Amino acid sequence: MVTPELPKTETYPYGPGERQQVDAYWTTSERGTAPRPAVLVVHGGYWLQGDKSAWEYFARRLVADGYVVLATNYRLAPAAQWPAQRTDVAAALNFLKTNAARWNADPERVVVIGSSSGGHLATQLGTYGDGGERVRGVVALSPPNDPELAYTDGAAPTADHRQQKLRRAVVELLGCDPAESAAGSRCWRLLADAKSETHVSAGDAPMLFMHGTSEFVPVAESRGLATALRAAGIEATIKTVEGAGHAAELLNDPDAYPTIAEWLERHLAPEPSGGAPVGEDDEGDDDEPPVELPSALPTQRATDD
Repeated sequence: MVTPELPKTETYPYGPGERQQVDAYWTTSERGTAPRPAVLVVHGGYWLQGDKSAWEYFARRLVADGYVVLATNYRLAPAAQWPAQRTDVAAALNFLKTNAARWNADPERVVVIGSSSGGHLATQLGTYGDGGERVRGVVALSPPNDPELAYTDGAAPTADHRQQKLRRAVVELLGCDPAESAAGSRCWRLLADAKSETHVSAGDAPMLFMHGTSEFVPVAESRGLATALRAAGIEATIKTVEGAGHAAELLNDPDAYPTIAEWLERHLAPEPSGGAPVGEDDEGDDDEPPVELPSALPTQRATDD
């Protein structure tokens, strides 16, 4: 029996801050092997906590399925306020694309997978600006795509402690409390900007949303975004997992990972020469350049130790 090769791992900075780092997972390719599709994984934690290392097992499983994986950290609230988190994950994505050859990754075949608040950041990457030019697709597990809805739900008499914490997290993310701010104020503009649906336009990335029926981020958090994407002619799929909990707990369902794997395979299929990606819901243009890194974070290339 041949023992499968364990993935290589390395941590790289994509910016000057302590939190601006990615963990790369990949396997050595034989000379002449075609570049592999890539996945950027974004952790959750109410925008306040969490670490890329929590998704190591998931990353290794994706590598075993033939992907190059980068798991990213980003600056956390309240020390860093919106839109710093979006700026960071965009910079991490740019780092992946710029350095793709190091891991034999294809910079034109990238999907972002995010969990909870990381799922929200993933949908921001897929919608903000030219989202479909950045990535082939987005998979979001339990994403609070509408922070205003999360803020409102957290004040309801029926809200549990996790929904109340999510409401407080929205305040810390924005650096202001909408209830104490005038309509049209900077606080409300930030809240609108943090709502992924706000940024939907034709050409955005197709998306897969997954929610459990026993969790505190309801499927309503994805319905508005999915409706807006479909109205713009973009594929949007919502999967509800019966009895499942929040975010990573979704993966306890035996059908969850196969659903993600099939979706990735379909949306990261190689492009035929001169054509669009294979599949009925394909988006993107083979000639598009990588997303520009925000000016506050100069492009960094990985270097050998």
